[in-house]
Amino acid sequence: MAYETEDHETQYCFPAINSSCIKGKRSRHEYNIIYMFVLLLSAWTVFMNLLVIISISHFKKLHTPTNLLILSLAVTDMLIGLIVIPIEGIKQIETCWYFGDTYCGLFVIIIMLLLSTSLSNLVLIAVDRYMAVCHPLLYPQKMTTTKTLISICLCWFCCSVYNIWYVISNGYFSMSDRTLCYGQCTVLITPAWRFIDLFVSFLFPCTVIITAYLRIFYVVQRQVKIINSQMNGVKCVRDISVRRKTESKAALTLGIIVTVYLFCWIPFYICSLTKTTAITSTTMTFLAWTLHMSSGLNPIVYAFFYRWFKIAVKHILTFRIFQPASSLIDIFTDYHS
Repeated sequence: MAYETEDHETQYCFPAINSSCIKGKRSRHEYNIIYMFVLLLSAWTVFMNLLVIISISHFKKLHTPTNLLILSLAVTDMLIGLIVIPIEGIKQIETCWYFGDTYCGLFVIIIMLLLSTSLSNLVLIAVDRYMAVCHPLLYPQKMTTTKTLISICLCWFCCSVYNIWYVISNGYFSMSDRTLCYGQCTVLITPAWRFIDLFVSFLFPCTVIITAYLRIFYVVQRQVKIINSQMNGVKCVRDISVRRKTESKAALTLGIIVTVYLFCWIPFYICSLTKTTAITSTTMTFLAWTLHMSSGLNPIVYAFFYRWFKIAVKHILTFRIFQPASSLIDIFTDYHS
């Protein structure tokens, strides 16, 4: 569809280039609304995830395997708010890609790296919760802080290698050889890579996550029945009950985050793979922005379910973290899961 100015002259992204893409037309009102939305969404996502990063990094009591996974997810979400959302916003507003072929390839690497790393972090979180709930006796030995850090580093490294290989193999750095007009940065996937990516980036991680959480909730329900049937005032039974409730609450909280992400991720991924004419560009844009917005929702979930996050944020916003030995504060004081 050609967009024309009021005097019916077609606008181009690069008027001096014959193969330039046609530029979409937006009113000043649309420009202002979209710019404000992108600015607020980016600032919110960066600020809220930065609070999570500072909280877990600063307070020693929060240096647990599960929280390190939350930290990795928060770093990914913050980078989405800092890099992906602003650039995607410019693409959406200007309807043209002004940064050249090389930066198009780099941007595709970054956005795919962050999305795949987010999903990989959710896989690690699902495995962590599965071990904590379903194998509590093995959890302290299997899920140590060192092993978790190694897992996170391997996650980022493998996702980086895979996505760089993916982008180079699909020729994102030589877009002039394609049938695209100049001023467009569009994801084009070969049939072979479409099949590989379907398994690596969609079927395998989603299957692991869904299977793990189904098993977790089955075990939780079974343990609740057992604990209720054995409650006879014995202290050890009460201690076990409190500990199981703590693990169950953590699984529920992180399960909500995983569910929200999958509800955003699965429709977007399926639609991006099909590329049928029935799926409009407006639908794809809506699904993409829904996926980006989920990066700003995770801290809200932490605020509702984790009291340690509320206490940590209070210390950060009141600058008490700059006090001597503030990192050694017992963030769990008066906190009962």
